[in-house]
Amino acid sequence: MPLALRLSLFYAGFFLSGGILLPFWPVWLSSRGLSAAEIGVVLAIGQWAKVAATPITGGVADHSGDPRRVMLVLAVVAVAGYALCYPAHGIAALAILNALTAASLAALLPVGDSLAITATQQGHVDFGRVRVWGTIAFIVATLLGGRILSGRAADVVLDLVIALTALNVGSCLLLPRSATHLGAGVARGSCWRLMLTRRHLVFLAATTLIAASHSVYYAFGSLRWQAQGFSDTTIAWLWAEGAAAEAVFLFWGATAVARCGPARLMALGAASGVVRWTVLGLTDDWRLLVLAQLLHAGTIAAAGLGGIHYLGRSIPPAQAATGQAITAAVVGGIGYGVFMPLAGALYGAYGGLAYLAMAAVSAAATVAAVALDRLMAVAPTNS
Repeated sequence: MPLALRLSLFYAGFFLSGGILLPFWPVWLSSRGLSAAEIGVVLAIGQWAKVAATPITGGVADHSGDPRRVMLVLAVVAVAGYALCYPAHGIAALAILNALTAASLAALLPVGDSLAITATQQGHVDFGRVRVWGTIAFIVATLLGGRILSGRAADVVLDLVIALTALNVGSCLLLPRSATHLGAGVARGSCWRLMLTRRHLVFLAATTLIAASHSVYYAFGSLRWQAQGFSDTTIAWLWAEGAAAEAVFLFWGATAVARCGPARLMALGAASGVVRWTVLGLTDDWRLLVLAQLLHAGTIAAAGLGGIHYLGRSIPPAQAATGQAITAAVVGGIGYGVFMPLAGALYGAYGGLAYLAMAAVSAAATVAAVALDRLMAVAPTNS
């Protein structure tokens, strides 16, 4: 089976569950009696669990030379963790299980990304065109999930999450047993030293702030639209529309990377967030919301593609999984671990106006991305 097809199936399997988790997991947590602030805390604890898990699993994958084995274990743990959510009630039990499942799923992605971006750098695949199948799967899951959930109890969310998460086991089995860019010759700690250079620190600031600006949207976007009177089906379409815009950008992303470069793509994505979050915070007009959701192509696709190509150009292939994992840990720990509880407090106090704080975060991310672009122009090699 061609490597491009295997990677495409991995991304499709991974993001099918994401198509239910991102829009509807906070709704399920709310059905278990958690307040907005408590949901923010539970999600933040999950982010910190990702911080602990991703560098460890990335390093294990690099040193073992067999990332598939690590990914299979993580996929099985995620399914088991969600199954244990059936009898769980109360913030303590839900926080523990959410942390276990979130960390397991999150740790899968950096290793998969490292395989895909290394194959891209070697000319075997186009990262955007294998990653786009994850976005397409996300759209399908979100739209079907919205139809299935319409008029049904929130526990259906958990049923769907377990069923779709189980597909990760199959998609990981299809990945190659080993990858030539992993294994021997990886120096412990060397990737951390690369990530602590001035240019990398600016990159980490930019990508972390871009991710953090999505905190209100990911935690409370569906709850906000419900409060504004939108149906589950309409909410699913709004999520799917954003993902569709992302898919289009990813498909043609190689051209954008070649013309703009990684840092400018990140700046474009961050600037898109200033507009998007301002609109979502100030209106319930569905026509404006539809237009704002198109900017998902900027805040996620452009910014994410810029970040992944920056890492591909800056981190040696033998340390690719570790580099991706360190970035994911920093973004998860600071971008979401710090900002998610803040988002919960802001949303609980101000409702949709909490999005305006996210617009300010996007503005700061824009400044950091522009600074990164200037550093790359002055010193094309990492410094």
